[in-house]
Amino acid sequence: MAKATTKKKSAPGSKSIAVNRQARHDYYIEQTFEAGLVLQGWEVKSLRAGRIQLKESYVILEKGEVFLFGAHISALLSASTHIIPDSLRTRKLLLHDTEIVKLNNAVDRKGYTVVPLAMYWKNNRVKVEIGLAKGKQQHDKRDSEKERDWSREKERLMKRH
Repeated sequence: MAKATTKKKSAPGSKSIAVNRQARHDYYIEQTFEAGLVLQGWEVKSLRAGRIQLKESYVILEKGEVFLFGAHISALLSASTHIIPDSLRTRKLLLHDTEIVKLNNAVDRKGYTVVPLAMYWKNNRVKVEIGLAKGKQQHDKRDSEKERDWSREKERLMKRH
């Protein structure tokens, strides 16, 4: 008798390309969205090689469109000979209109920021997880760091006993 295998839906981080850890340290993430990304061919090759940095990138909303700004995708040497790659170009994000309106309202009225959290593969397409975020103050960052250290210490103590 053959076993029936069920295919599990992959989590957003399972086939990750890059993760923006600095964003989770600097912001409280209220809500997350999954966005598609408009890329050129040489950029996809560089992403497959893992040559991306999201650390200083952010998301801007202009005229009903959403753009990823400051993401650094460095070009491969063998990528292309007939184009000049721009590693810091502004890339368009693909979201539904209702999601764009939600983001725009939150940024304009409530003082939120939109930051990229992770980039990953989903069905051979590049997706970006963006988060609606509120900034942390310095004492909040220290508190979350203490909490993280305490949870690690609890895990160590539980393993021993």
